[in-house]
Amino acid sequence: MTAATAIHTSEECLLRPGNTNCGGCGMSVGLTMLGRGLAEANDTCTLVIPACCGIVTAGAFPTTSYGVPTIATTFASAPAVASGVASIRDLNDEPGQVICWAGDGGTYDIGFATLSAAAERNENIIYICYDNEIYGNTGGQRSSATPAGARTTTTPWGKTEGKKDIMSIIAAHRIPYAATLSIAHPDDFAAKISTALSIRGLRFLLLHSPCPTGWKSEPADSIELVRLAVASGLFPLYEVFDGASYRINVEPDGTDLAEYFLRQRRFDDEQIDLNATRRACADQIQRLKALASQYPPDN
Repeated sequence: MTAATAIHTSEECLLRPGNTNCGGCGMSVGLTMLGRGLAEANDTCTLVIPACCGIVTAGAFPTTSYGVPTIATTFASAPAVASGVASIRDLNDEPGQVICWAGDGGTYDIGFATLSAAAERNENIIYICYDNEIYGNTGGQRSSATPAGARTTTTPWGKTEGKKDIMSIIAAHRIPYAATLSIAHPDDFAAKISTALSIRGLRFLLLHSPCPTGWKSEPADSIELVRLAVASGLFPLYEVFDGASYRINVEPDGTDLAEYFLRQRRFDDEQIDLNATRRACADQIQRLKALASQYPPDN
């Protein structure tokens, strides 16, 4: 007969040290920053995670790399499960947030039906997509978040289609709050987590999450890569309130995006039209500026 061993958990760290995540993983940094934001607000959470690198992070029973209750779901059902968890929490008047933590495959693609349904119902949950632009946990296949020209295991000569504009799609649901996040801008990240924690209803946060394995980049370059993406206008940092009011948080500083592509071996020089990409970035920023000017938030 073996003696039972007590399993001790701690909520001091959302993501505990010693996990098996890859070096330079943007998801790991994002989880750490989310944990700090919750701690600053004296809040906690239950994580609901579909099939993705985020649930592999937990590790094998009976240990876990997460310091909070964590529910593993199928690829498509995380928002539906989170909706049920949040309903019970609210019925029992219990504290804490219910947070979906999902990759782009489970957000842009396989999980979008339940995400759209939860957004339409304005469920009282926070949904965070760490967007590494591939199906990172299943071999690095292309997703609809993969940018044009990127080589993946299913697009070995470069993806021909562009990246889906998930923020515009989510904003069209008129949810209370949607925002983009960058691990290269910790103050902006913290402010948006604070805002999301202060609002009821469905809140959607999109995190640009470098994946050295899939992006064929150096782990030490991860922060710099997403900084370059923001500075060049490739990944703008902004907020959308009630699907109608816009605010740009960080203005691009004119940094050329060539360096961003050069530092990732997933892109072939012949597959990337830099001039067209520069124009697309400029057009995107001009559109956001027009929206922010015409439809500013009240606060």
